[in-house]
Amino acid sequence: MLEVAVSGLVTGFAIAVPIGAVGAFLVTLTARTSWRVGTAAGLGIASVDAVYATLAVVAGATLSALLAPVATPLRIVSAAALLIIAVLTGLHALRPIDPTREARPMSPRRAYLLFVAITAVNPATVVYFAAIVLGNRHLTSTPGEGVVFVTAAFVASASWQITLAGGGAALGRLTTGPRGRVVTGLVSAVVIAGLAVHTMLA
Repeated sequence: MLEVAVSGLVTGFAIAVPIGAVGAFLVTLTARTSWRVGTAAGLGIASVDAVYATLAVVAGATLSALLAPVATPLRIVSAAALLIIAVLTGLHALRPIDPTREARPMSPRRAYLLFVAITAVNPATVVYFAAIVLGNRHLTSTPGEGVVFVTAAFVASASWQITLAGGGAALGRLTTGPRGRVVTGLVSAVVIAGLAVHTMLA
């Protein structure tokens, strides 16, 4: 069982640690809001990782086969969603602050749901987990081992996302003020758009 837990931790860190546009967005969102909001967003990412890990353990081979014919449409949907988010983020960063009208603040709940949606539209995550489990079937041969694997993967992903949120909170303290808000917002928009282009061309 310890081997299963270690495998789950390694798997969770392996998918979480490479910082793509979602991770960069998490950092810049936290910089513009708060550590609490960033932590909720990070838990949204980890929640999707846990769901995909569960699906991979239960039906990895079937899911891989089902995803193969629709891989291109899924990439297009994912890229389109990311481009929309990038545009909205950039427009929000450039919009002058009206002191007489406060914009609706990003709540932890909204951040959680937003990052669940962003992470869920990326089919690479479920394919990754399916490949890991299919290559190590002996590690998840019983339901109990499957639960341990999924839990460990979630803990690893969540701990890394919360670490990124902490980095974003520290960045936020260095970039407070109108100029910092514009810079972090535009950086966020650019990296999200970059992921959209990469997803489209992959």
